[in-house]
Amino acid sequence: MRITDLMIKDTMIMNLQATTKEAAIDELIASLAASGRISDKKLFKEKILAREAQSSTGIGGGIAMPHAKTKAVNEATVVFAKSRAGVDFASLDDEPAKLFFMIAAPDGAGNMHLRTLASLSRLLIESEFIEALMNADTPDEVAALFDAKQAEEEAKAQENEAAGAAKSASVITGNPASSSFVVAVTACPTGIAHTFMAEDALKKKALAMGVNIRVETNGSEGAQNVLTADEIRRASGVIIAADKNVEMARFAGKPVLQRPVSDGIRKPEELISKAVKGDAPIYQSEGRSSHDDTAAAKSGSIGSKIYKDLMNGISHMLPFVVGGGILLAISFLIEQVASVDNPLVKLLQTIGGGDGAFHFLIPILAGFIAMSIGDRPALMPGMVGGIMALNSNAGFLGGLAAGFLAGYVIVGLRKAFAGLPRTLDGLKPILLYPVFGLLITGAIMFYLFDPVFSWLNEGLIDALNNLGTGNMVLLGIVLGGMMAIDMGGPFNKAAYTFAIGVFTSSGNENGLMMAAVMAGGMVPPLAIALATTLFKNKFTETERKSGITNYVLGLSFITEGAIPFAAADPLRVLTTCILGSAVAGGLTQLWHINVPAPHGGIFVAALSSNALLFLLAVLIGSVISGLAFGLWKKPLQDKQ
Repeated sequence: MRITDLMIKDTMIMNLQATTKEAAIDELIASLAASGRISDKKLFKEKILAREAQSSTGIGGGIAMPHAKTKAVNEATVVFAKSRAGVDFASLDDEPAKLFFMIAAPDGAGNMHLRTLASLSRLLIESEFIEALMNADTPDEVAALFDAKQAEEEAKAQENEAAGAAKSASVITGNPASSSFVVAVTACPTGIAHTFMAEDALKKKALAMGVNIRVETNGSEGAQNVLTADEIRRASGVIIAADKNVEMARFAGKPVLQRPVSDGIRKPEELISKAVKGDAPIYQSEGRSSHDDTAAAKSGSIGSKIYKDLMNGISHMLPFVVGGGILLAISFLIEQVASVDNPLVKLLQTIGGGDGAFHFLIPILAGFIAMSIGDRPALMPGMVGGIMALNSNAGFLGGLAAGFLAGYVIVGLRKAFAGLPRTLDGLKPILLYPVFGLLITGAIMFYLFDPVFSWLNEGLIDALNNLGTGNMVLLGIVLGGMMAIDMGGPFNKAAYTFAIGVFTSSGNENGLMMAAVMAGGMVPPLAIALATTLFKNKFTETERKSGITNYVLGLSFITEGAIPFAAADPLRVLTTCILGSAVAGGLTQLWHINVPAPHGGIFVAALSSNALLFLLAVLIGSVISGLAFGLWKKPLQDKQ
């Protein structure tokens, strides 16, 4: 199959009109839909944006390759487009994108389709070919360029095969006489484009540097050219250019560079040079690298590391909170019309309450915070520390402390046992870490953390219960406003985590803070929806369609629905949304609204202490933000 079998001339856009990233994506999707190559524009766009949220597919050099693999695709297709002015696509080199290749792959894409898409990806790192595409004026010229280039690649492959070198060319690249040898793994979330572009970039640079390299790809078809144990043993270093998890245990004891797949495309020389010198952390299979020299460690602050560890605990705890909390809330609702002895009430409270889901909240929180820090050996002492916090009434705060404590105890033990003979390595994860990790974590929790955090937890709950109306309103304003500051980011998560802490520590009885954050989180998407409905002349057709979707997202308490609008117009959107969310959060406290469920938006409103007032608070905040944004935004014809 040739690339031009997937790159249909009728879908090509030789003069892309879009001036923004989302508009470019919409224009490309419209071309796909017009040709009947996709059946569901909304689902396909969701998949495209989900991939962009992981990392930009603007790979630099004026090229963008948005791609998705989904059941919305009827037939594998590549849409080619060219923009004369260029589009800010958040590219890796911060330069505008001028050539676009939107790849649409069906869920059941055959191997031939995927190999063809991989071939396309490899061609797009050759500067001369890119320049020729930039100068093409018609779809026929584009198709001719790709046909000629693929014929050239096929001829090269035949020459290699005739020389008996096809296998070595596809596996080990470099200078056979060189003693330098490195191995690499490339992978991107969808496994369609970046995986193979990084592979080709590393191979070509290794050849130019005279370094032998072996590259394993983790693409849509699974792992290919899988590295052997002997190759890993012989390599001076390992390059992991990946945006998804790959099998790492096999690299234990080797210098391993872990970088985004984009670095494999844009920085192959740097990666190969470091790998040849062994200038990378030594990977330890039962834990983490011996020193934090990874890209994440370099670029991340202590605050971002703590946030990541905390979110690992929160994300694993949340299903217990939501499932148990909603079942409990339903039981309270039934109790109002039945009785506390009703069998259904007892069943729901047993499943969701302290003998069921809620019993696991703090241990799960602590265990997965610990695991994020110290890997698998930290899970058990973290969970036991969480149980101790639960039993001593140290609550949510004690669970947080137990998780971080257990994680860093394991990190400390790993360093303490580093000097033991290698013959004892097998005992570390099955004996030394469990025994000493549990003993140290448990002792510190029993003698120090449990008493301290029990006192702090009880003091916090008492303080909240004794706050006057004015202070409660002020706290509601702050929490509601925080939900809109970054719409799913650290501020949003900090406010939600605080409300969850009060919620879980109060035994599901204090949902006042939950009402504030839920109302505050519902406002931004609803405000956007109202603005696009009431001020149609100030929004494009695409924005108006997205606005309709935000009604559903807002009512469902999915704040992230407003993010695309905030990214395009941060000053107006964030300012107005923070205002409305703060008002909504404050009103919930003024009216003493209790929401005994941690998620669900309008779907759990009936479970609140006053459903009408809760919805009124959300409505008032949304109207304030929607009107303020709509009035502040300039009409389309007035935009510069």
